[in-house]
Amino acid sequence: MEYQFIRDPITGFKVKISDEQALIARWLNEELDNSEVADLLARCAAMTKGQAAWVRLGSEIRFTLSTEEALFEAHALFQEGDDISQYADDALALDDHGLVAGCGFEDFVELLTAWQQFITGR
Repeated sequence: MEYQFIRDPITGFKVKISDEQALIARWLNEELDNSEVADLLARCAAMTKGQAAWVRLGSEIRFTLSTEEALFEAHALFQEGDDISQYADDALALDDHGLVAGCGFEDFVELLTAWQQFITGR
């Protein structure tokens, strides 16, 4: 996974990740407070010792962590109030591009560790 960390004097710390995994960057930038990174790394360490999968519901993104992968799903995927069947004649469909992203567990731990080092200045 390719990523870039940015330190902006106005907006603070930001991460950029490729378009296919932009939801991961959005989660790090908007949903995960910097003070929570160490706790999440501790949770990752506990997962390697047999802890069950863990789900965290954020304001816009659901994060699921297991020993196989880290999965990020936008809440928009689970909205049932929008009935798009009325637009069937227009050949419209829900585009889930940018609404789901995932990476392997090891890649996620590597990203999170690098993120913690960046935001703490180590």
